[in-house]
Amino acid sequence: MDEIAKIADEKQNENDSFRAFLKSKPGDTVDHLVHTINEAITPQIDCTQCGRCCSILMINITEKETIDLSDHLQVPVEAFKEKYVEVSQMGQMVMNKMPCAFLGGKSCTIYEQRFTECREFPHLHKPNFTGRLFGTLMHYAMCPIIFNVVEELKLQSGFGQAISYKDEAHLEACS
Repeated sequence: MDEIAKIADEKQNENDSFRAFLKSKPGDTVDHLVHTINEAITPQIDCTQCGRCCSILMINITEKETIDLSDHLQVPVEAFKEKYVEVSQMGQMVMNKMPCAFLGGKSCTIYEQRFTECREFPHLHKPNFTGRLFGTLMHYAMCPIIFNVVEELKLQSGFGQAISYKDEAHLEACS
């Protein structure tokens, strides 16, 4: 178990309390804090050296994305879908493999053409953070950006002490 996952396991009860604490705060105030913290943390962590999200998350994709990527790969759309796509029980198109078929080592082999969901992960720039908090905390043990944003949010929101796991240490967490 890597360092972030170990800490996350130890902080499970604390994170449950933190979730309840944040739910009692005005959403726009929380969003502003999260966005500010995210803007400071994200540049410190190189996602392209991690790839953990690509290893364990189900990626939702759109019809347009399948067309665009099949064009880029010079593969017929139907062949692309047959090889890489399945339809979920909810009717959503998803990549059919975990880790992602386009993950090479820890890097995305289609990085410039990557899917919207991949571009936007971990979604900390979006509004309604408290509405997505349960899902965000599910990825707390996996994503160094989420981990550090949540820990800094604990400090800045007045919740309590937090652990910083930035800079060079994040690379070890992704090993």
